[in-house]
Amino acid sequence: MSYKKHLFFITLSILIPLASQNSGFFWDNVTFGYKMGNHLFYNGLFNFHFPNEFDPGHPPFLAFILASSWKLFGKNLLVSHIALAPFIYGFFVQLFLFCKQFTKNKRQSYFAFLIVVLDPTILAQLVLISPEVIQVFFFLLVVNNLHKNYILKTLGLFFLGIVTYRSMMLFAGIFLYEVVHHLWLSRHNLPSFFSKKTILCYGFGAIPAFSYIFFRLSGKGWLQTHPDSPWESLWHFASFGEFLKNCIVLVHRYLDFGRIAIFIVLIGLLLFQRKIFLDKKNKKLLLLAFSSVFFVASISLVAINPFGHRYFIVSYLIFALVAFRGLSLLPRKRKKLVYGLLIASLVSGNLWVYPREISQGWDASLAHVPYFELRQKAIQYLDENNIPIHKTGTFFPNGGKIDKIDLSNDSRAFLNFKAEEPYVFYSNVYNLSDGEISLIDANYKTIKVFRSGTVKIEILQHKLKKPSQ
Repeated sequence: MSYKKHLFFITLSILIPLASQNSGFFWDNVTFGYKMGNHLFYNGLFNFHFPNEFDPGHPPFLAFILASSWKLFGKNLLVSHIALAPFIYGFFVQLFLFCKQFTKNKRQSYFAFLIVVLDPTILAQLVLISPEVIQVFFFLLVVNNLHKNYILKTLGLFFLGIVTYRSMMLFAGIFLYEVVHHLWLSRHNLPSFFSKKTILCYGFGAIPAFSYIFFRLSGKGWLQTHPDSPWESLWHFASFGEFLKNCIVLVHRYLDFGRIAIFIVLIGLLLFQRKIFLDKKNKKLLLLAFSSVFFVASISLVAINPFGHRYFIVSYLIFALVAFRGLSLLPRKRKKLVYGLLIASLVSGNLWVYPREISQGWDASLAHVPYFELRQKAIQYLDENNIPIHKTGTFFPNGGKIDKIDLSNDSRAFLNFKAEEPYVFYSNVYNLSDGEISLIDANYKTIKVFRSGTVKIEILQHKLKKPSQ
């Protein structure tokens, strides 16, 4: 890669955190980033014994990066976003190199990169304080060096296995890919796969993952849940009906936020240009798309715990690349038209907002971006109108201290909604149950609305309870 491309990606990886500096912790990252990071910040960077009430069991990779950065440069959102800039840069570089492997020339590699990186779920992770970009960077680092640079491959596996439990599954998915590729595409026997290099590479790369699992089991006796865990009720085997529902949800995750256009193209190619799937490079891509997330998808389907769009990012980007490669079979004018429609569909995905009765992955597109600014305006409104925060109910992920979202050092805390509070702080980015929606509609009236783009925040007052109650 030329120094100009590196300079471009460096600039981009700095501009994105700067533009996102007001975006606070959101959804699961409140736990992975703020709560775990706060614990390390105040109790020691290597104090990995987290209190059970918020311990998700996952390795504190993101939390360690944040806490270290806070100690060096100060505890605020800008520092938190800048701390992820090296991984954003690494992600861009490795993604471009990945696309370059499967395109014919420099010009094509640019267009392929664009259609992959415009996936709304990828864009959302770039602007959030999230571990997703970190693990996708390490994933691509490994994949780009499977048979090229064994040192970089081993280094990528080493860190991929310690970001989250899902990154450990991506590690296993890469191993599965290599085994199936060796047996199916390369037509070799299984014993020949286990060369000295392969054993050393995966053996050394797996040390952090196995060490952490041993640390968890020996120290706490459980990996992710325990009887008093907030998530204990979610980690049980799904019934047959729940399994079928999970299958539908999984399909939806792949089609959501404009990705449906990618799969329409893939289905069209399968029906009318089937020969493209006989291409060796496309076989490799499709095998990687399925095998990389095989363990993530398998566990998601058999558990009752809901799974996010971001779980399958590596698969999304591979399918998008296959669709792009398929466009080469079309006439030039039609190729440009379809490419333009794919771009338009993906960009429009950031505007997809469902009715409030339907849960939405707000952390999986840029639709959530206006929320943080509106949240500040709504809190200011509460203060200006003497509406006490401690008497205002709200919903995940806004419950608890104000500080846990924006690092403002504001220790005032919202109440978790129980339909008893005189005031309610509601946003459409909170996925409410049907029961909660009914309680709000029956017992509260809206006194103030803040809107921007696809996001709104409402301040509601109880119809019967007096503010002093």
